[in-house]
Amino acid sequence: MNIALIIIIVIAIIVAIFSGLNAALHWLLWVALIIGVIALIAFLFRVISGRNRT
Repeated sequence: MNIALIIIIVIAIIVAIFSGLNAALHWLLWVALIIGVIALIAFLFRVISGRNRT
């Protein structure tokens, strides 16, 4: 797994937790969820395309 994807996923989880604690920063929760979904899609794409090439 790419180290950049791990960092993006961890940051997305941290932002999601902190935005959940503060109602004024509620929009950060949506940003974190979107970033997390993009990172998950990128990871799955790499895994699937990596298996097809070998």
